[in-house]
Amino acid sequence: MSSKGSKSSLQPRSITRALAALAVLVCTDLRPAAQPALRAGWREAPQYISLFVPQTQRAAYRAYVSPLGVEATLKQLTADPGILRPPGAWTPQAMIPYDAFGLSGSYNRWKVAGLYRSRRAQVARGPRVDQGLTEFWTLISPYPDETLQRLESGTLIIVLRIPQD
Repeated sequence: MSSKGSKSSLQPRSITRALAALAVLVCTDLRPAAQPALRAGWREAPQYISLFVPQTQRAAYRAYVSPLGVEATLKQLTADPGILRPPGAWTPQAMIPYDAFGLSGSYNRWKVAGLYRSRRAQVARGPRVDQGLTEFWTLISPYPDETLQRLESGTLIIVLRIPQD
């Protein structure tokens, strides 16, 4: 067969469309988000997961720190359309360390109690929905540094993401 007599089934226009569709697929992340978008000033802090969450559930958690106090961090979250507002959610409350951090993590409870002494942590908890997945957030301020030697003035944010069944 001569090259003059055969016609390609791919026309220049269809090749351009196919390349454009491929570019869209390559540039689009179709997977569900594995973590919340970081707000201004936040940084991921995975070292807190091993301290304050149950060992068997660590994969479902993310931890972040904000340089802002709990009230200012809550203000950053209020614009988020995924935030749910059931009664009592997102309201800061003064708590002793055992109530703020729970008892299921591996942290040294005596060290943390010694850091706070008679001071209480400001704690806010609330739910958020992201791409159909439910998250439960805990904000704690001030919070211990990762070595449990001093209190940091910002906010520790621990997020539990409940996977879909």
